[in-house]
Amino acid sequence: VVLRLFGFLLTSLAAWYLGYFVAAYVPQDTISIAALQEIGNKPVLRAPAPKRQKCDLWSPCPPGNFAYRILSGGGKERKAKICFEDEDCVIDPTDHSGEMMDFIRKAPEGTLLLMATHDDGSTRLKDDAKKLVEELGSKEIKNIKFRSSWVFIAAKGFKLPDNIQKEKINHSDQTKNRYKGWPAEIQIEGCVPRNLI
Repeated sequence: VVLRLFGFLLTSLAAWYLGYFVAAYVPQDTISIAALQEIGNKPVLRAPAPKRQKCDLWSPCPPGNFAYRILSGGGKERKAKICFEDEDCVIDPTDHSGEMMDFIRKAPEGTLLLMATHDDGSTRLKDDAKKLVEELGSKEIKNIKFRSSWVFIAAKGFKLPDNIQKEKINHSDQTKNRYKGWPAEIQIEGCVPRNLI
């Protein structure tokens, strides 16, 4: 009986000393019930956030290429936007027909031209401007209807590669319009080799 009592006292003393040691020398913020509960859980793997590409393209352009994205306007609030090499340009929806014709005519050979409509390319773009854009290779400029969404990329003085989507159009349709009176925005994007310019 004395031996059992001595063993019990020795065990109690060792437990008390171990508890005192843990309380005195282990920082309180390193051990918590939540941390102990997490020990048995499987680790959660998280994919790293994707790296942002120029002009918010899904994949980067190869070295030696320009990145671009042309987005038409949509609705009253969503203005047309053009991004080239990560530089954004927001287009206001006023009549730029004369300015556009002047710019195209004065642009030197080797110029890349990016165009988009908001409201309204069918009436605000004059016939002379449409003819000039058609000469740059547009197949849809004369098909623009009231509030059609239209985007176009053209080259002056050189030829763009055949694999580049150069033009896109979306006509207003009251049964399918995303916005009241306006079709959804459309866009074209991609990469243009620098050595072409």
